[in-house]
Amino acid sequence: MSRTVVVTGGSAGIGLAAARLLAERGDRVILLGRHERRLTAARESVGAAAAIRADFADLGAVRRAADRIDEPVDVLVNNAGGLYGGTTAIRVNHLAGFLLAHLLLDRFAATGRIVTTASLAEAWGVLDVDEPLRTTRSRWLAYGGSKQANLLFTREAARRWAGRGILPVAFFPGLVRSRFAGTSPLFVLGKPLYLSPARAADTLVWLATAPPGELAPGGYYFLRQPFFATPRSTSADRARRLWESSLRAVGEGDLAPER
Repeated sequence: MSRTVVVTGGSAGIGLAAARLLAERGDRVILLGRHERRLTAARESVGAAAAIRADFADLGAVRRAADRIDEPVDVLVNNAGGLYGGTTAIRVNHLAGFLLAHLLLDRFAATGRIVTTASLAEAWGVLDVDEPLRTTRSRWLAYGGSKQANLLFTREAARRWAGRGILPVAFFPGLVRSRFAGTSPLFVLGKPLYLSPARAADTLVWLATAPPGELAPGGYYFLRQPFFATPRSTSADRARRLWESSLRAVGEGDLAPER
C-alpha cells in the first residue's frame, strides 16, 4: 500500500536521495524545500506528488506549507537544516521541524513516524533549553546546539506521543558529500572521504520503512545501528524543558492539543 511521506530539505543532498529511494518503493512523496528552481527539478527527478516551497527560517512559511498538506501523513522526515550562527540555526534546524510536526499531528496515520536528521555535532553544541533562541553566533556551536535539540525533541516526542501511535526516531547520516559540506572549509578539506548522499540516506529510508518492532521509540541510529549521544542530548529533564520552551517560541496557542 502506498504511503504518504513528507520530506523537508528534499531538493538536495540526503533529502533528495531519500526521496528518490522512497518514491522507487512506491511511496507518495511530498517535498519541502527553500529554493524554487531546485525544488522544481527535484520534483521532476523524484516523480514527487507535490513540491512545496518553504523557507524554514520563517515559521510563517512553515505554517503555510502545513496548510497545503491536507491528507494523512505516514512519515514526516525532518531533514532540513544548515550550518548557521545565531538564532537561525535553532529556528531552521529545530523549531521549524518541531512546529511542522505539531501542525501535522492530527494528520498522522495511526502508525505515523517522524525521522529526524541529527548529527555528531551535538557533542560540542551550545543550547539553552529554557531559552533556545538565546544562542551563540558561532556557526559550529549553534549548529551543534540545534542537533542536541533534534535528539531531545525525538526523545520527548516518543514519550508524549506514544499514545497516538507515533514513532519518533533520529539518525546521524555520517559525513556526506552534499551542498552542506561546502559551507565550511573543514568540510571541504575532507570531502573526498565522505559518504555519497544515497549511502547516507540508506539509514533514513530504513528508519522510514522498517517494521516498528525493529526500532526503539526515541532511538538514535547510525548505519542502521543504535548510536551513542552525549547525556546533554538524552536527558529527560532537558528534553521536557526544551519542549516547553519550544512551544513558547513557536506560539503554542494555535497548535493542536498534544493528547
